[in-house]
Amino acid sequence: MGAVTKTIPFAGRELGRIGLGTNRLTDTPDNRAFLRAAVEAGVQMIDSAHLYSSGESERTIGAALAPFADELVVATKAGYHGGGTERLREEIEESFERLRTDVIDLYYLHRLDPEVALPRTLEVLAEFHAAGRIRNVGLSEVTVDQILLGRSVVPVAAVQNEYSLERRKHDEVVDFCTEEGILFVPFFPLRGGGKTLDEIAARLSATRQQVKLAWLVRRSDVMLPIPGTLSIDHLRSNLAALDLELSDEDYAAL
Repeated sequence: MGAVTKTIPFAGRELGRIGLGTNRLTDTPDNRAFLRAAVEAGVQMIDSAHLYSSGESERTIGAALAPFADELVVATKAGYHGGGTERLREEIEESFERLRTDVIDLYYLHRLDPEVALPRTLEVLAEFHAAGRIRNVGLSEVTVDQILLGRSVVPVAAVQNEYSLERRKHDEVVDFCTEEGILFVPFFPLRGGGKTLDEIAARLSATRQQVKLAWLVRRSDVMLPIPGTLSIDHLRSNLAALDLELSDEDYAAL
């Protein structure tokens, strides 16, 4: 395997391959300052969702960072609890309002609606995409077949599934996204551990989290993890994982 690339092309930009998850973000002065510091530290992908912290995650991002810098991609999601197409439309509009923007670079369908066929649900996102208000559409917690079905309605630019050293049930999806050039954004990317991880981290003078992230970005050229944190020190440590080179032996052992 060759050297790991530190950036990936997406939405007309070259993005650093470690982003920031914001599922615990609440609207406080400290957290607004943290977001600004995160961007200054080099974060180019910030991931949120309509439901995170009852909407405060999106509000905080909008208050701290809007209008968004050209090099920053803010991604969000709607439809976690289903509720039909009109509810999905309402949540998307609320995301625009909270984020204080007219255009969102990446918007995911957070979960498939069990009561509505996927093509019908995605028609809502396709309308926003055609209007230029959502530049890229993503899917979350989906199979390869569901990605293919979704692509019959709207281009699928990103997939966000759970994936980590410990949870690898979506290997097939990772491989498909790699072949198709679809951004794969693993959530809960830091799960897993064990003696081998500890030994490699100690030998490389790295944190366990850095080794996990280094393994992920080596796993696929389209992988962009989004570990969550509210600490600028932890965030800088996460970003430094891109400078960590795993040997073939260490990668295989993990």
